[in-house]
Amino acid sequence: MMAKQSVVPEIVDPMGFQDFRDAVSDYAPQLEQLVWRMSDGDDNEERIAQLFRILHSIKGDASLCQVYFIEPYLHALESLLGRVRQGELPYLEVIGDMLMLVLDRLVLALDAVAHGESLDDLHLPTILAVLEKLPVLGVTEVPQACAKLVANMMGTAGGASDSGEVAMTGSRSERRLADLQFFRTLALQLEQRLPPFSGRTERNLALALEANNLSSQPLNMEQLAAAVYMHDIGMMLLPEALWLKVGRMSDEERQQMSAHPGWAAGLLERMPGWEDAAKMVRQHHETPDGKGYPNGLSGGDICEGARLLALVDAFESVMLKHALQGQRRSMLRAVAELNASERQFDPAWLQLFNQVIRARLEVRHAVGGR
Repeated sequence: MMAKQSVVPEIVDPMGFQDFRDAVSDYAPQLEQLVWRMSDGDDNEERIAQLFRILHSIKGDASLCQVYFIEPYLHALESLLGRVRQGELPYLEVIGDMLMLVLDRLVLALDAVAHGESLDDLHLPTILAVLEKLPVLGVTEVPQACAKLVANMMGTAGGASDSGEVAMTGSRSERRLADLQFFRTLALQLEQRLPPFSGRTERNLALALEANNLSSQPLNMEQLAAAVYMHDIGMMLLPEALWLKVGRMSDEERQQMSAHPGWAAGLLERMPGWEDAAKMVRQHHETPDGKGYPNGLSGGDICEGARLLALVDAFESVMLKHALQGQRRSMLRAVAELNASERQFDPAWLQLFNQVIRARLEVRHAVGGR
């Protein structure tokens, strides 16, 4: 019954439909915060239970508000989390990634239905076909299926097929997924060089994707993810004393520092298909006023991805500087500093970034975070 309803995304009760959209907007930051905090490993059992309850509540609201076409997706996700909750499956980051991206896709679907727009580009039937298999797949098959679904939604496959299978079996798609995993491994190795860097890869990726999701013209998520992973890899070739130096650098140190985006961009440029990510990495220290590096680009000469990456990178740096003040206060200080230096950043991306941080702060306040 649900599967038949899922192909007819309609508004049965206009007031109920809007109530459901409002409820999802309230639930989404809570779910996102829980997924984000899963990486620290503490209290994960309770967080899984909370994730399960949130999905169950959203599914219940969908039924109550007669938004029937959403229910099958939520039921499949709830069933998968149920296996994790019962200890049948381990929780892996790729499950959280899949959960967030599917929820994002459902929010886009709700928006499209509300405005009478086509849902064809969202490939919902293909996504549902994969989701419905997850609760019954074997322990070793689930992570692979989740990774393929995530890659598909990030644009790796260049679209979904009508056969109900994610178009990720081709050699090109598999190679690009392997590339992303390689980039992530390099980023995690950089983290290990200094304890304060711990967790920065996932933090940066989450911030970049959240801001990108708010954009009316979002960037390709695959290229953006690669840029997030690789943007500071060139730092591994610099003396560690430069990484966290406080105060003015010498001319020689500035010259050394200005070289690191080019080293990482060069690696990406030598790998087919990552040209956009390479440009983001090479330009992420350029500034609209032309005072950045390595090439002193300004204004429209800086690509959109680099403008977003510049914000994420600066936010992480300021957070690190204020880390001893506690998470909430550090976030407040960091976003305040970014806005006080607004000439260094693209105003459109800064506005979206502010929305992301504001939502996170509201969630932290609701859960009693410092």
